[in-house]
Amino acid sequence: MSNTVWDYWTANVEKHPDREAVVHWVAGEPPFRWTWKKLFLAASSFSIRLAEMGIRKGDVCALIIRHNKFFYPLYMAVSSLGALPAVLAYPNPRLHPDKFRQGLEGMARRSGLDWMLTEKELDEMIRPLLTQSGSTIRGVLFPLEWEEDTSRQSMPPTRKVTDSSSPCLLQHSSGTTGLQKAVVLSNRAVIEHIHRYGACIQAAPDDRIVSWLPLYHDMGLIAAFYLPLVLGIPLVQIDPFEWILAPVILLDALSKENGSLAWLPNFAYNLMADRIREDDLEDVRLDTLRMVINCSEPVRAESHERFHRRFAPYGFRRESLAACYAMAETTFAVTQTPPGVEARKVNISLQGIGKGIAESAIGAETVRRCVSSGKPIPGCEIRILGETGEDLPDGSIGEIAIRSVSLFDGYRNNEEKTAEVLKDGWYTSGDIGFRQEGELFVVGRKKDMIIVAGKNIYPEDIEDVLSQVEGVLPGRVIAFGLEDEEAGTEQICVVAETPLTGETERKRLRLAIVETCMGIDVTVSRPYLAPPRWLIKSSAGKPARSANRERAINELNYQ
Repeated sequence: MSNTVWDYWTANVEKHPDREAVVHWVAGEPPFRWTWKKLFLAASSFSIRLAEMGIRKGDVCALIIRHNKFFYPLYMAVSSLGALPAVLAYPNPRLHPDKFRQGLEGMARRSGLDWMLTEKELDEMIRPLLTQSGSTIRGVLFPLEWEEDTSRQSMPPTRKVTDSSSPCLLQHSSGTTGLQKAVVLSNRAVIEHIHRYGACIQAAPDDRIVSWLPLYHDMGLIAAFYLPLVLGIPLVQIDPFEWILAPVILLDALSKENGSLAWLPNFAYNLMADRIREDDLEDVRLDTLRMVINCSEPVRAESHERFHRRFAPYGFRRESLAACYAMAETTFAVTQTPPGVEARKVNISLQGIGKGIAESAIGAETVRRCVSSGKPIPGCEIRILGETGEDLPDGSIGEIAIRSVSLFDGYRNNEEKTAEVLKDGWYTSGDIGFRQEGELFVVGRKKDMIIVAGKNIYPEDIEDVLSQVEGVLPGRVIAFGLEDEEAGTEQICVVAETPLTGETERKRLRLAIVETCMGIDVTVSRPYLAPPRWLIKSSAGKPARSANRERAINELNYQ
């Protein structure tokens, strides 16, 4: 009987030793193809060395490694010892070393990191953490420097965990400055989730998953790493940094590898539709792609439309546009739209949204085009809660609460935050949405909502409409509220990126921003134009409103 993730990995190598497990994709190079047998031999070699270095069952091992073909067996080797792998983001070149080190210090204390498995280049930044007061880190290892020696053991490493309730991994809920809330998931939670979610998307061994998603985020780690490796589906993994520089690499890999499944955050749809040139698509075919699953909250209807218009000539089908609602606290997915059917769209009145009701727009009313995130997957339940925690009926807008068989038990070493979000087995997500005909529609984040004279305004509505204004970089707009003590309410502020530099052009653009918002019955009092790449995004690629709000206050005198 398979009780752990390791049991599934072992079964795959025994049944299909020569089948591809992971295809490591590097632009301009022949892909490196890990068969299950080769992958386990390399994992065996790593597990012996890690054990010799002192890593034991229950240790938390942070992996801070760039796109490297040996990452996969190294990750599996950590698991084989009963230790908890935790993937952390490799520092961006623009990130100051002190900022990176401070982030690690916080995570080391909160997550209880025991070992750092990383690259030699980070030695100078990480080494001081060993001697710092209160540090839990016992050692820094550089496993990519070790000579590969698969002759030391011809069989897969022996598992150290047999109990399904034992911890499987540590992942972090995404945050603006990196990875802040540590979530430990058991083997049972991961396996239950993969089987239930895999059934919803009809995942099968003849699928091929293609992903550029970073593995420090739940979308990449669970959907595009654990799911294929547990179910025996080949994974084609692309370098996230290479994808950002050349987004066409995903379509190239999908085409050449006959990819059938991919997950994307919402911003990726816009970026690919806008930045990929016609010349780069000469040999691309997307007719094998049966589902592209949007995991953003909320999903943007315009992003789906742009993506389909751009790539329909290359075989991409409208019914492949899917969506789900997911988070680290529930292992991954809560809801999912069905295969072979485009995610449903509904037009909702903005005036109704302001009153907390998802009512259909009539005539010339200003509307929000909401995209369904699908129905709850088996084992998941959803409630929509009012301000006092009461259950709201379908069509009412409120906070989304979730109960799931794969729900986390709480944030590691953070009882206060756990008590805040977990109540009687229900997780209060902080997301706002509504149900209609059994499907979930996500409207925004509770903490981001702006209240002006008693009217609820969601920043997504402002950002969406301003992204269409000529001169504003699409998707590079942030709206937030600031308290106006004199008026006794909030005022709406906007920061929009633009390449325009002439003062006359910029003056016209500010006026266009104000007038466009008036068209949706929103008064913007403080439009600010920022240069390209000014805005901060979260680790998941979402708008980091709180961080941008603070930056605007500190740097732009938004008082």
